[in-house]
This record gives sequence, C-alpha cells and structure tokens, in this order.
Amino acid sequence: MAQNMSVLLLLLLLSFAVTTHAAYNVVDFGAKPDGRTDAAKAFLSAWAAACGATKPAMVHVPAGRFFVSQARFAGPCKNNKIRVFIDGTVVAPPGNNGVVEWIAFKYVDGLSIYGGTLDGQGQSMWACKKAGRSCPIATTSLTIGLSKNVLVQGLTSLNSEGFHMSIFGSSGVTVKGAKFLAPGDSPNTDGIHVQMSSFVNILSSTMKTGDDCISMGAGTSAVWIQGINCGPGHGISIGSLGGLPQEPGVQNITVTSVVFSGTQNGLRIKTWGKPHVGYVKGVVFQHAVMNDVQNPIVVDQNYCPGNINCPGQSSGIKISQVSFTDIRGSSATAVAVKFDCSPSNPCTGFGLRDIKLTYQKNKQAQSFCKNVKGSTSGVMNPPSCL
Repeated sequence: MAQNMSVLLLLLLLSFAVTTHAAYNVVDFGAKPDGRTDAAKAFLSAWAAACGATKPAMVHVPAGRFFVSQARFAGPCKNNKIRVFIDGTVVAPPGNNGVVEWIAFKYVDGLSIYGGTLDGQGQSMWACKKAGRSCPIATTSLTIGLSKNVLVQGLTSLNSEGFHMSIFGSSGVTVKGAKFLAPGDSPNTDGIHVQMSSFVNILSSTMKTGDDCISMGAGTSAVWIQGINCGPGHGISIGSLGGLPQEPGVQNITVTSVVFSGTQNGLRIKTWGKPHVGYVKGVVFQHAVMNDVQNPIVVDQNYCPGNINCPGQSSGIKISQVSFTDIRGSSATAVAVKFDCSPSNPCTGFGLRDIKLTYQKNKQAQSFCKNVKGSTSGVMNPPSCL
C-alpha cells in the first residue's frame, strides 16, 4: 500500500509539473527534515506563496521528518486548486501544550492533500488523562474548517492527542484511503469528527482508535461513509446530541459496507438525557459486519456520564426515519440490538431488515426496545422487539 501511494504521488507530481509552474518545496523555504528544527515558518511561507499564486499551485513536503510546532493555513486564496503532496512525516510537539489545533486549513476552496504521515505524539496527554490529573485541552491533529471542495487522500494520522481529524463548518469534503491509528486505550482519540458540515464523504479508510472511529455532531447532513474498517474503537456514532440548547439537527446520513472488530459499539446514535430540542432523521445503516462487538446496534437517548446535570430528565431530540439493513456478525454481549429512546420524544419510523447477529458467535442474542416504533422484514435474529 505504501509503495502504491508513493507511485501515485510521483505520478501526480509529474502531472502537476507538466500543467503548472507554481510549485513550492518547503525545504526551499528553510524546512529541515531532521525531526528537531521547527519548520512551521517554512511551511507557512510555502503555503503563502501557493495561496497567493493566480494559477494552480503545489506545496511539496519531501521525505524526512519535519517538526512543526503549529501551522494554520488560511485562505481565501487567489486560486482554487492547491495541492499539498506529503512524502515525509510531520511531527508534533511531544508535550501537553494546550493547543486546540495543530495542523489546520481554513477558508480554503479547492484543496487536495495527498499522502504523508502526521505524528501527533499524544502519549503524554493520554498518560495525563488516564492518571486523572487536570490536563490541558487535547490537540486535534488535522482540522478542515470553514472550507469547501477539499480532498484528503492516502494520509496516515498517528497517535493524536485528541481527535485525529475535525471537519467543521465545511462542505464538499472527501477523505479517502486514509489511516487513523492510536492505541485502543488512548482517550478521546476519535478518528474523524464531523460537525456543522454537509456533503462529506469518508471512504475506504482504516480507523484504529481509543474513541469513535467516526463521530457526527450537530448540524451534520448529507454524509456518505463507505468501506471503513473500524477497531479498536467505539464505533461509528451520531452524537452525542442535545447537550446544549438549540443545536441544529442531523440528517441524511448513510453508513454502508463497514466492518467493526472488537469495538465498544457498532452503529450508534446517542443523545443526552436533557430536554434540549433537536432531531436526527433520514439515517441509513446497511451492510455492516460485527466481529465481537459489545453493542452492535444501539440508540441511547439517556446518555449522561456520571449522572451529572441530567438525572431523571428526558431527551428532547426527535429521532426518526432510521433503517438498519443487512447487519450481521457477533455480539460480545447478550443484548445485540438496543433501542432506549426518550419517553417524551419516542423514536419513530425505525426499520430493520435482515439482521443476523449472534451472541458470542453461536448463542442466541437479544433485543431491547423502549419508546420506539417501527417495522421489520426479512431474517430477524435476534427476534425483534419493535
């Protein structure tokens, strides 16, 4: 895979060289591939040149290890076709610096990022959290913010302090052939978090993290997730939602052809047990394989960690038009399908078709339903409680 990506990058570089002359190598701006010298200024200078070009432009990060303390690449740019080719590894500071974003692209239209590795060096942050100490905010390794028409292809993100990647306030973002890797016990290392964004595609990628492989927050719509291998991690989640008043809803989400291995959850929707209003609607979960997953299918509208600020309250989020089709494999717990919905806003329009889940591979699994209405068709194992 690494060799194929190197060949792809070479072909893209050659193609780019033929069609344009606006090419900027970070080494020419002073970056040193020694893994120690801060290359942030050089990276930003190369970006400024590419962003200021009136024709398509390229930024090249060659082989080697480049230490970057922090870099925020901002637009708008004078052209809408900037390509960033990364052959080497970009390395973050190793300490708990309290920086919210490490590598960020904002206000950009027409950006493509190919290849390379981002090493977030999050080990000391994880140790701080696991020790129960008061820790700085965990850094997100890569942020795509307030941008449109963005492609991230072939990127590897290692050991982020917090989220590996955040997509916020953006439209037309595609992530393809990526890897997001951190130990299963690394706290809050979500693979990709999507919020206030639309027309997002996450394709053919591997997520091995200590939290959600993919999480979708308020204001997310028109998301297509396909060909994901998730595990370890907490699964693919919509939410948590309803923690704050007047959050925008989530709609038109499709998750298809995904595999979960040893994860805490598989396909999940979770909302706080608070009265704040909102909605989730138009969700399709289909063609998923569960390998020893603790909660393969779960809708939880009573999310309230530590029973703080929400005990006894009822979720104000309305969940409707959610379908689960061709979900198969093994559950690590007896309850493979759990719908625990709000008493004040019951789940409606749920559909289950061809569910084939066993408990510990060969035992009969169970379903749990509370405050939910829907229908079933095809094979139903465990037996439906709708």
